[in-house]
Amino acid sequence: MSLREPIDKAEALIEALPYLQAFRGKTFLIKMGGSAMEDPELVRKVMRDIVFLEVAGINPIVVHGGGKAISAAMKEAGLEAEFVGGFRRTSDEAIAIVEKVLSNEINPGLVQMIREFGGKATGIPGNDVFLGEKMHVKDEAGNPADLGRVGEVVGCRPASFDAAHKAQIVPVISPLAEELASGRALNINADLAAAALAKELRVTKLVYLSDVPGLMRDPKDPATLIQSVNREQAEALLADGTISGGMIPKIRSALDALNAGVRKVHFIDGRQPHSLLLEIFTQSGIGTEVTR
Repeated sequence: MSLREPIDKAEALIEALPYLQAFRGKTFLIKMGGSAMEDPELVRKVMRDIVFLEVAGINPIVVHGGGKAISAAMKEAGLEAEFVGGFRRTSDEAIAIVEKVLSNEINPGLVQMIREFGGKATGIPGNDVFLGEKMHVKDEAGNPADLGRVGEVVGCRPASFDAAHKAQIVPVISPLAEELASGRALNINADLAAAALAKELRVTKLVYLSDVPGLMRDPKDPATLIQSVNREQAEALLADGTISGGMIPKIRSALDALNAGVRKVHFIDGRQPHSLLLEIFTQSGIGTEVTR
């Protein structure tokens, strides 16, 4: 090993120093989803990075998805996955599968990984945190569509994890909500759940870990990555069509969170090892930041 290599490592630590100082004691909300959750080794690396944040004095909260695992479980049960407007139609039979996969498989698995790396974490069912109402959408023809047990967040109960958070134990939360009218579970889009909780807590950072590098001028060309935009610039990109498809609700939720008091929103590629640390603790970052 040359002398240059340890010097480079030391310089990386020095680069991180002002961010470590600025963010100590702050709360970051990290949403994990997409194909970034399909590779167990990548998930383990993200959990290790979250432990790093914890040890550095930052208070992370994790909201996770589970779409691919839910689709696989539904297929095994003989149920076909059906989506309307990007939302999974969820029957009474399907919601039982959703709850089982999230609460018995994905959530405890993430908690265990954090603990294996020496961190502290606790799993919390989303329906202990989120209050919801059934979501009403329209199909491609513009007609009202019944999504079944799919909801939108209308309130949050941070008290359900407040003690753990104050004790610097990472809350790992599933995207479920308790329906106000019935008390039954609703399936919630994890992006929307994360944004709702970020707004409630007014976190310092809301980070979306998914399977895209960030916001790009050309979705097919990673070289067109936009590193930073403010609210006005993001609205302009929505208006001219640069932001399209599945990025529209993500950017809308980001702007909503910023308007409610969240300091900054990041979109990063969870498939890139240590993307979370590279985005937070380096000057250039690795994805897209959306600022006020």
